[in-house]
Amino acid sequence: MSAPHARVFDGRMPAAPGDLRMEARGIAPVPEAHRYGGPGRLFTVWFAPNLTMTGVFTGTVGVTLGLDFTTALAAVVLGTLLGAVPTAYLGTWGSLTGTGQLPLARLAFGRAVAVPGVLQWLSSVAWDALIGLFGGDALARLCGWPFWLGVLVMMAVQGALGVLGYEAIHRTQKVMTFVLAAAFLALAVKLPHGGHPAATAHGADRAGAFVLTSTIALSLALSWAPYASDFSRYLPRATSRPRMFWCTLLGVTVSFVAVQALGLWGAAAFTDQTARGVDEVLGGGTVGAFGLLAVALAALCSNAMNDYSGSLALQTVGVRVPRPLAAGLAAVLGFPLVLWMHAADTTARFQNVLLFVGYWIPGFVAVVAVDWLARRRGGAPLDPATETAQPWWPALLAFAAAFLAAVPFMDTSLYTGPVAKALHGADLAYYTAFLAALVVYAPLRLRLVALPEGLSARKG
Repeated sequence: MSAPHARVFDGRMPAAPGDLRMEARGIAPVPEAHRYGGPGRLFTVWFAPNLTMTGVFTGTVGVTLGLDFTTALAAVVLGTLLGAVPTAYLGTWGSLTGTGQLPLARLAFGRAVAVPGVLQWLSSVAWDALIGLFGGDALARLCGWPFWLGVLVMMAVQGALGVLGYEAIHRTQKVMTFVLAAAFLALAVKLPHGGHPAATAHGADRAGAFVLTSTIALSLALSWAPYASDFSRYLPRATSRPRMFWCTLLGVTVSFVAVQALGLWGAAAFTDQTARGVDEVLGGGTVGAFGLLAVALAALCSNAMNDYSGSLALQTVGVRVPRPLAAGLAAVLGFPLVLWMHAADTTARFQNVLLFVGYWIPGFVAVVAVDWLARRRGGAPLDPATETAQPWWPALLAFAAAFLAAVPFMDTSLYTGPVAKALHGADLAYYTAFLAALVVYAPLRLRLVALPEGLSARKG
């Protein structure tokens, strides 16, 4: 990395908890001397951003598919845990390397890291728009503004958080954990409920609905995996990895299960999946206003993390833009996308596109995990600055194979594969993609362990 390029990826780092000055640090590893904080902050940083109405509305799916409350909740818990484990595991790499998740993926993917990097950046902008649509609508309704102004203010504030960076996001999420928990508790108390719905799906249809519900829950938790170590890269190397793992796992799991359970509990009431619908469910007035504020704040929490990780993904692709500017760019691009979505009935379709694109994540996780384990055999320390990147083609081959293998198993409103149809709607695509990537990449990676370092570097 030449000196001018290093300056773009380097820059000022926060010095301690509460240091809210702008973080200019990009994808360059964080030196050990600049690390601080403890694993407990990982719980709040992964708890608050999931308390969104997107999660609540997604939680209604189990009942819609014909499951009773208890069975649907079991599917949600199972899927969330399965998706949260990889996120928690990858998050422990931050303290060992001082490096974000996509920058670390360069070790496994070589030059081909541009493929998951572009997908991650596009996904972060798209999630900005989808979640910002709810948040901007809530803010506009709360303040009596036109929709576009609510979205503009929302995007400006979340963009500012993304620009300020790591420490500002951590501190905001800590405060919002208590504020949003109180708001969603109020929503749960006020939610009208006429009894648990009886199951309408039976036999093979019920099994298919259970698997699909668990897969949707898995996709939400797993969607954070490409972000995981971005928010642990300032933790000291000596930080307890088991505590990091459990704090992250609990933060992701408890929050996602809570909001999806709320959606299941009040599925009949959430017929209007808008800020107006939330206000009506809460009965308007002060409680309704508090609910609208919570929807806006939840969107802010989630999207600030999208902007931050999107900025690191953009730099990883090779775009030499300072991290704060890259984070602001994501928020800027999200604004017209929200207006476009609001102008027509495209929200549901857009969410399906995002879930469809998310099928790339299991293959990514499998590749980087195998490469990580190969590099750390025997507990060897790992310094990203001195490690040699692998040749690009094995990771890209496994990545492509994972997605292709998953296609017949997919079940979305955009496309349902033949295997998913035969299994009564059971979506096994995420599991298939992960296994396919392992089968293709692991033998290639083990063979490449024996290659001379110089040869590996030339091929990468």
